[in-house]
Order: sequence, then structure tokens, then C-alpha cells
Amino acid sequence: MGRMEPQFIRPGHLTAEQTRQVLGVSAGALRNLVYRGRLTRSGGTERHPYYAVPDVAALAQARQQRAVA
Repeated sequence: MGRMEPQFIRPGHLTAEQTRQVLGVSAGALRNLVYRGRLTRSGGTERHPYYAVPDVAALAQARQQRAVA
């Protein structure tokens, strides 16, 4: 049986798994981004956090621009 994600998430938010897919990072890298203050949880629980879409999109864009530069 796979990992459980919360069934109900507020509109405009992504689960940790969805956030990882958008950013192309591992679970450990996502935790590190949160720990370093690059991304902030916007709700959920400690085990099942979720993140605001605009925050994830801004971080993805910044990471992409840094990769190109």
C-alpha cells in the first residue's frame, strides 16, 4: 500500500508530493528548503504539510533562473 496523502486540501495549495514533483526534488531536499526558510508550509500537519501554489511557483522560477544563469 502506498503513502497516504490527505484527502482534502485547500484550493490553491499543493501536497508535499505535488510540491516535490513541481520542484523536481527529493523528500529530503524539500525538508531542507523548508528548514532553510526558502519555502514555508501553509497548512496541513507535520506529517502531511501543504504549500501555497504561488510560493511553490516562485521558488520553481527562481531555481530555474539560477540554473540558466
